[in-house]
Amino acid sequence: MARVKRQAEVVRAPADRAEASAMLAMIGAAQRDLAVIKAAQEETISAAKLRAELESLPLQKSILDLTRGLQLWAEANRQALTDGGKTKTVPLATGTLSWRHRPASVRLTGPDAVLAEVERLKLEQFLRRKVELNREAMLEKPELARTVPGVTIGSAGEDFIVAPSDDAPPANAGAMDAPRAPGSMAA
Repeated sequence: MARVKRQAEVVRAPADRAEASAMLAMIGAAQRDLAVIKAAQEETISAAKLRAELESLPLQKSILDLTRGLQLWAEANRQALTDGGKTKTVPLATGTLSWRHRPASVRLTGPDAVLAEVERLKLEQFLRRKVELNREAMLEKPELARTVPGVTIGSAGEDFIVAPSDDAPPANAGAMDAPRAPGSMAA
């Protein structure tokens, strides 16, 4: 099998602390610019949503009114429309009207009290027990967890974090704006 050679990264690297600081200031400036763009985007989206919501209100009211009128008419004429209850769907020239039973649902008032009462009455068929592995406990005792087949405790790893200060960049940070070839020295 032939080996594939990975291309080297072509990125600018600082030559010293001052250049690293200037690059960090550039990252901070770019992050602030992105925040401004994101805020403008959110404002535009919010305004568009509000406009669409306001424009749709009359249509929503019209749909509700028309639906309620159709329901009143269909209920008053249900026997004739459903052929004496033989069908629950009524075809019309422009669509259908239908009645559907909603599935039953369970509502609990005070779930903790209901749970205690179900346990007191020993109604196990109303209980669901879930057993799952506790990964946090495995991390607390990794040596013991490694003895279990199928358990691997991975390395926590390390991330490189760039955290520019929230302040505006210093006046000389602009000196880094012109790209240079990798390995070239600052003038």
